[in-house]
Amino acid sequence: MSQNYQVVVYGASGYTGKLIAWKLAQRGIPFIAAGRNQKRLEKEMAKVPELKGHDYSCVEVAHERKAFAKLFAGKTVVINVSGPFMQLGRPVVEACLDSGCHYFDTTGEVDWMMLLKKEFGKKFAAKKLALVPANSYMWAEGNLAAEVALETPGIDTLELVYFADSQVSVASTLSFMRMCTKAQYYKQNNKLVEWPAATAYPVNVPGEHQPFLALPWSGGGEPLWYEDDPRVRNCKVLVAFRNQEAMKAILGILQKFEVEAKHLSSEEQEAWTNNWGNAMTQVEPPRENPDENRSVLSCYARGNTNSVSVILRGNSPYIQTGVIAAEAARRALLGQLKAVGFCAPTALVGARNLMGVLVEEGYLNWDAKSV
Repeated sequence: MSQNYQVVVYGASGYTGKLIAWKLAQRGIPFIAAGRNQKRLEKEMAKVPELKGHDYSCVEVAHERKAFAKLFAGKTVVINVSGPFMQLGRPVVEACLDSGCHYFDTTGEVDWMMLLKKEFGKKFAAKKLALVPANSYMWAEGNLAAEVALETPGIDTLELVYFADSQVSVASTLSFMRMCTKAQYYKQNNKLVEWPAATAYPVNVPGEHQPFLALPWSGGGEPLWYEDDPRVRNCKVLVAFRNQEAMKAILGILQKFEVEAKHLSSEEQEAWTNNWGNAMTQVEPPRENPDENRSVLSCYARGNTNSVSVILRGNSPYIQTGVIAAEAARRALLGQLKAVGFCAPTALVGARNLMGVLVEEGYLNWDAKSV
């Protein structure tokens, strides 16, 4: 057992945490599996067959800044998988800054991303530390497709659609219920513009004959990744799932929120969305099956006189998150990170590098063409 672990996975006992642990083990990276309950950590880590014989340690830690800072001292990377992040994430980030650790997380919550950019981006950059929320399928996949599109000179407009066919974890449900009730933005003519609340849109997905109902899903991380990027004038993101009955149910809850909870305090709203999230998903799904849990990311990109289509066809979005998180940790340990401060996943390791890893492990393929 190592006495000098350099990677901490906080929230390791959850659905996504176990996938990150698997992918760290695949890369031969020792790690600390941290959480608030020692017995649960040990029980859940024992369920990951790829951890047999791997060097890791389960550590219980109180959910407070000082306790985190003590645990993180001397470490290089913290991967935070404990959400909802707007409710639970601040002390983890503060402790990373205190202890001099790179911070990566798996959030989909764009209001959390905006908070990190505003309050912590410059502080992390000053210490030459990376601050990368949403270092995960959402919102890295669209970031990958966008970077491929932007390789074509003159492209300045990005329209992205995520399409997935996976069940949703307990923590993800709590996160998306709260984040979809907050202000959601797209970038239009170099300004962030708010989407209408509780409104769905039909989208066409490459390779599918029928249209699907989609939601802004917190607005997507890509408008924020490209908010200050002079290459991008416009950026929109929509998200659809094959389970359209679930999408309709979520839309109904969001419309209900506008009537019943919009006027409540922030704390009361968080409790309201937590209650609905807990009612919606109570049991963790099984590990994804590539033959069943497939995904598409479609990016239509425009310039004044040209256009590009980039399509990523993949599978197992949650497992992709494990790959993305573990690969970022690997490159941090090797001193190969390409950016510090608040940055996108592709800025952190390089779009082609990250795409190559996902392709090599069998979770993604892609094509790009002028249209």
